[in-house]
Amino acid sequence: MTRIPFDIVGFDLDGTILDTSGDLTAAVNHTLQAAGRPPLDKAAVTSKVGGGAKNLLIQALEDTGGCPPDEFRRLYKLLLGYYEANIAVHTRPFDGALDAIDLLREAGVTTAIVTNKFENLAEKVLGELDIRDRFACVIGGDTMGKGFAKPHRAPIDEMIRRCGGGRTAFVGDSIYDVEAAKNAGVPAIAVSFGFLLQPVDEMGADAVIDHYRELPGALRTL
Repeated sequence: MTRIPFDIVGFDLDGTILDTSGDLTAAVNHTLQAAGRPPLDKAAVTSKVGGGAKNLLIQALEDTGGCPPDEFRRLYKLLLGYYEANIAVHTRPFDGALDAIDLLREAGVTTAIVTNKFENLAEKVLGELDIRDRFACVIGGDTMGKGFAKPHRAPIDEMIRRCGGGRTAFVGDSIYDVEAAKNAGVPAIAVSFGFLLQPVDEMGADAVIDHYRELPGALRTL
């Protein structure tokens, strides 16, 4: 059995475990269409993922002409409703992700999710893909209350508490993930294939992987 020198390995969700780009793009473009705006391509949408659904929509609307607050509230509800109803049409795990998670669990490591996605949406997509049981807990962007999503350390701390404590590492694809890990005092591994907001080598992660087959080795070097 592969030895992993960590008790807990946490993961971001969108752009890390799951390629949610197709369903997020569909939800954004459904909302933009309702607002009379032109659609965005998948690359434009995924470049805005990481800070939660509200931040995603704010940026999409800014790119297409801005939006007054009253109209934004209507469109935000529309976005969330459409996305929840179509959350796993195109979404799939990244290549090797589930194999890596299974290997960690077989080695006695507790795995968990910390995402800026709303907790109910994270639970829903994991459930629809039938992979929820691989994770000891799911911490969403709203789990800890307003102002305590990543890059705040609180969700990482709560993950560690719920998983029983121990040596922890965190895997993600954005600066939100790396900064949350650093704020919580745990090493961060960045994936180069996610929804990157900047070059992966500029995020300050302790290690970078290009495929999940590299994750066990990266963990052993930390």
